[in-house]
This record gives sequence, structure tokens and C-alpha cells, in this order.
Amino acid sequence: MSELMEKEQQIQTVPETGAQDAAPAGEGKKKLSRKTRRRIIRWVVILAVLIALAVILAKTLGGKGEGESEIITDMVQYGAITSTVEGSGLPKAKKSETITLTTAGTVQEVLVTEGQQVTAGTPLFVVDSEAARTAVEKAREDVEGREKQLSVLQKDLAGLNLTAPHGGKIMLGEDAPRLQPGEEVTKGTVVAELNDDTKMRLEQYYSYAYAGDLHAGQKVEVSIPALMSTVTGTVEAVHMVSRITPEGSKLFAAEIVLENEGVLAKDMAASAVVNVDGEMVYPYEPGKLEYYRTTTLKTTVNGTVLANHLVNYLQVSAGQLLMQIDGEDSESEIFTVQQSLEEARKALETAQKNLDNCNAVAPIDGTVMSLAIQNGQEVEANTAVITIADTSVILVEATVDERNISYVKPGMPVEIDQWGNKFTGIVESVSLNSKAENGVASYPFVIAVDNPDGSMMTGSYISYSMVASENDNCLVVPIQCVKSVPLEDGSAADVVYVKADDRPENAIEVTTPVDGVPEKGFWPVPVEIGLSDQYNVEIKSGLEEGMEVFTTAQTTAMW
Repeated sequence: MSELMEKEQQIQTVPETGAQDAAPAGEGKKKLSRKTRRRIIRWVVILAVLIALAVILAKTLGGKGEGESEIITDMVQYGAITSTVEGSGLPKAKKSETITLTTAGTVQEVLVTEGQQVTAGTPLFVVDSEAARTAVEKAREDVEGREKQLSVLQKDLAGLNLTAPHGGKIMLGEDAPRLQPGEEVTKGTVVAELNDDTKMRLEQYYSYAYAGDLHAGQKVEVSIPALMSTVTGTVEAVHMVSRITPEGSKLFAAEIVLENEGVLAKDMAASAVVNVDGEMVYPYEPGKLEYYRTTTLKTTVNGTVLANHLVNYLQVSAGQLLMQIDGEDSESEIFTVQQSLEEARKALETAQKNLDNCNAVAPIDGTVMSLAIQNGQEVEANTAVITIADTSVILVEATVDERNISYVKPGMPVEIDQWGNKFTGIVESVSLNSKAENGVASYPFVIAVDNPDGSMMTGSYISYSMVASENDNCLVVPIQCVKSVPLEDGSAADVVYVKADDRPENAIEVTTPVDGVPEKGFWPVPVEIGLSDQYNVEIKSGLEEGMEVFTTAQTTAMW
């Protein structure tokens, strides 16, 4: 490099020597040789190239220098803003029914074709299915069996409170258990006998010679030898039996009922004399008094005795509580049977529906969208054989983001495009159950489109557009002006940084600075935002027209 500098000095001195016009004679300058001049020129060129390379390398390897931030601001001004919801969806018929055969069969006749318009009740096809008929019979038997089982259990459960079925006297047999509260008792245990002695019954036999002379309701006189008295009785029933006596007489039977005032007892001898046209008709032989009716009292459930009111010879009235039993196990059993019965009924309903589908009719008005059977075909179980759809109304499922959900209401118009064909729909329903994705919550809503001529096709995508909300005279700022900042209490607030020399009255303190916002000259002011589109946002409160606000900061490279 020193040699290079030396050459440069030589080059710089050449013009100066050439300027010595008044040099003394004999001191002329020494001329450079051609070879030397070429060497000097070559070194000058090399030096220039090196300098150029150094500049290029500095630009390439040195990168951008420390830049300066350029603050971009905007003005708060009045303007118009429109929030539009756009998207695409797959239209489907509002009503659609598919008939599926769950049992195998043979197609005997198909009565419709694909694409045909049908009305509810139109015959569709006939399928012969022995399996479907058998399934219905089996399901019906199952239901009937469960119903009987439940009826018995419910009747038994009534025995948790064992009551007197009629008035009478309690009789505890020698073998009847004397149950105490807390003791276990099993279903079917005989605990007592209830004898209705409020009335007594007497069976008498009379000669056929008086057949027709005795009838129900007729009064008779009953002689009670033990009491040496006569009691009035009533013929309750006449039975034209044929009893033959050893003497060869033919007899019929009559049942006599006597009111008991407390003096008549079982097995007392008695004879009932009937007055027939002034003639006293006597029975073939005396009879014995019996209780009017007798009931054996049995427990109907397994359980624990809670209370026992059974006392020997106790006179009770109909409905009187005799014993209480805790039947928790029986209640659980009833619940289980009820569940089984419900399942059996559903199985019968399904089996019956499938049998009905073997001679199916259209369930709704509509178009035959698909038909998967033909005459003579063997249909396997669980085959979807036909689908009918009512395409007079089309539904489209769409979504709206959380910013605009409050503005979307049922009845709002929606513009729809399907491959260039224009339609107008309305919002039919809006759901409040959101779905979050990528930090944004969206809400589903349904669009309904009248399609009387069938021009909108199901299963082919459409695009939709609707004005969710609009305001033609409101304060607006660019959407990036609004910043969400944390507050001291842990909450967050929407703010706009206002440019001002002095702190605005409504400015707030924030715990974390926003990147790019200068530390001085801009103040965070809380705002209430409204509508927004892709570029601007409505400011409902917090700012005034003409305010200068921070938008963003751009960094410029320096050298």
C-alpha cells in the first residue's frame, strides 16, 4: 500500500514540474518512461476498484443503520360506516325425510321415480318383509309382558300399607307370625284372616216343587235354635242346581243373608222358612251360618315391618291401616321394569314404523331426491331406500363475528348468489352459542330462502352478503387507532392516543405502554366504539371532531 501511495505522489508532482517554464538552462526535468507510466495507471485503476468494492461491501454487510420512527396520525372526522357480513354456505332443504328399512325384504313394486314431485300420502313402494312382521309381533309380546309385570308390581306395592279390603274381624291363626317393627317379612306371608261378620250367610236347599217361588230380594224368617229366636233374612241369590236326596227328592239352593248385630256366630245352626202364598216352605235340612265373606291377608312385598296393627278379634272397617312395610327393593324393581317397558315400547314403535315403511307413503310434500330400489330387488337390512325433500324453502347456515352479532336480527334481508343467479333471503334465526377460533368468536345464524320454482339447487355452494349495520353520520377513525390496554385493576380498556400539548381531562393511566406510541405528546383517552368495517371504526364517545390521533409508527432506514 505504501508503494501505491508513493506512485500517487509521483503522479501529483508531474504537472508541477511541467510548469517550470523559467528553469535555468541545463536543469530540464527528467521524463518518465512509457513502462513507468503504464504501471502508475494500472495502480490507479486498482485503487478505484478497491474503493468501489469497499462501498458495496459496506452497504451489503453493514445492513440498515439505526432508523428514525415516523409518526403517522389521522384526524377524527364525521363519516359513514357500513358493517357487512359476507361468506359462503351449502344450501339444504328446510324439510327432508329419508325412509330406511331396518329389515331385509323383496321389492314388489316401485311407484315413483327420482325427481318426481309428490304430496304427503302418495304411495312410494311395496316391500315384502317377513322379518318386519315377525319383529312387530315379538316387540308387541314384549310390551304386553312388561305391562303385566308392572301392573302386578304396582298392585303389590300398594301392600306397603296393608289395609282392610272390607269391614270385619281380625283373626290371627295359630301359624300366623306375630311380627314386630324392625323384623323382615317376605312377600306372600299370611299375617291374618279378615272375616266380615257384619252379615252372616246361610245356604239352604228347597224342593224343586217350589222352583220359581223363591227369588233374590225376598224376605225370609230364619230360626236360630241357639238363640231361641227368629231373625229376618233376605234371599241374596237362587241357584238352580240339582241335588238329589237319598229319598229321591230334587233340590235347588238359595243363599240367605242376615244382618248381624253382634250375636250371630259362625257355625250356628239355622233354618230359613219361606212364605209362599200363605204356605210355609221349609228347607230340606238346617244349615250353618258362615261369615259373609272371608279374606286371607298376605304381604305383597319383601321388606321391613314399620308398624303392625293386627290384633286378634279386632273389629276393623274397610280401608283401615293394618300394617306398614318398607319396600325399597320393590320400588327399585318397579323403576327397573318401567325402564324396560319404555324401551320395549320404543322397540315396538320402531318395528311398527319399519313394517309400515314396507308399504311406504310420502311423509311430506316434496321432490324424490334419491331412489335406491327397483322392482324385484332384494333389500338388505338398514338400507336407506328413498329421500324426499321439500325444496320450496332453502336453509343456509352462516356465521357472524362477535363485533356484529348484536346487529343481526331475524327478518333481516340477505343477498345470495349461486353461480350468477341472484336470490334474496331473510335471517330466520340467530344462535347465542359462540364458537371461538383463532382468538375470534363467531355465532351461527340461519338464512331462509323462498324457492317456489326450485331454481336454487341444494348441495351447491352459494355466497351471501348482508348489511349488518350502518351509520351515515358518525365520528370515525382508522381501525388501527383503537388500542386495547390493561388497567391497574386488571381489566382492559379501548383507548385512542390523542395528540395534545397538555393532558386531556379524560386521559387515563395505563400500566403497559403501546409499542410505537411516543412517550410525550400523545395521551390515552378511553373511547366507546360502535360499528366497524375493514378500515374504520365508529367512535360513540371519548373523542371530538378535529382531534389528531396516533395511528402507527413507521421506521425509516439511515446511513
